[in-house]
Amino acid sequence: MSKFIGINRKKTTLITALLVSIVLLVLSACGNNNASKESATSSTNKTEKTVRIGYQKYASVNILKERGTLEAKLAEINYKVEWTQFPGGPQLLEAINVGSIDFGNVGEAPPIFAQAAGTPLIYLGHSPASPKAESILVPENSSIKTGADLKGKKVALNKGSNVHYLLVKYLEKEGLKYTDIEVVFLPPADARAAFESGSVDAWVIWEPFYSAAQLATKARVLADGTGLVDNYEYYLSSRDLAEKHKDAVDVILAQLKESDQWAKDNQGELAEILSKALGIDVPSIKQALTHRGFGVEPITDDIIAAQQKIADVFFELKLIPKEIKISDAIIK
Repeated sequence: MSKFIGINRKKTTLITALLVSIVLLVLSACGNNNASKESATSSTNKTEKTVRIGYQKYASVNILKERGTLEAKLAEINYKVEWTQFPGGPQLLEAINVGSIDFGNVGEAPPIFAQAAGTPLIYLGHSPASPKAESILVPENSSIKTGADLKGKKVALNKGSNVHYLLVKYLEKEGLKYTDIEVVFLPPADARAAFESGSVDAWVIWEPFYSAAQLATKARVLADGTGLVDNYEYYLSSRDLAEKHKDAVDVILAQLKESDQWAKDNQGELAEILSKALGIDVPSIKQALTHRGFGVEPITDDIIAAQQKIADVFFELKLIPKEIKISDAIIK
């Protein structure tokens, strides 16, 4: 009897040992799986931060994209980049408003319209003034010779874009009211088609569309921004990016500055690059480049005051629904 008891005890001990071994193996496997999951999560965390950048044809952010230097610099601080092209500043800022992008470049007027509409944007920097980079074009054989001749005429422009302010200032200089003309809101591609077909009498447009249309159609420049507007290019972001991802913002601005310096020193090579990227002929790009300034400058009190002046004019003309304070979109 004791013999059988001994055997049973041995079996029980063996079974217990086996069960313990199985439990340890399961726990070990679970531990390894958890470790793998933690490792994957950690790896994901290192690459999941993405800066979504909006850009327009030809401008500084477009140049930076084509050079391809930003990706490596942002990768050093565990960010990646997604690029989206927009036909104009208003469309780009609407994307910031709905959370589709985080950063982009626009002219003076679009952020004013956007801020008035409640877009949570932040001014981060600006380019040097480029008054020659936008103009009012009329057909080569147009009877329009002076500003006075615009009275009662149809003038095309992209709604809320930078050239909106150029038109306002030009009409003011020529002694006309904004209501003396018929403004037709069209994006650049549609505006050019309307301009060439004669559906509109004049077109207020920026580079490189300005040079491309002028050289192709022999359009006359009724006026550019000289003596009327500064025509700054602003770099803006969502408030979330500016407040929570300053390291990424600093890298982007530094790379923009470096890229613009290269562009200034290598305009011939840049024209070739942009021509291929944008589908615009090299002569048009070369002319456009002579009309712009290069660099990235900080937002100063003078710049804020200049933007506020534009905002106040737009409110007086009832182009925006409410008064705004540009300083509300500045982080100091």
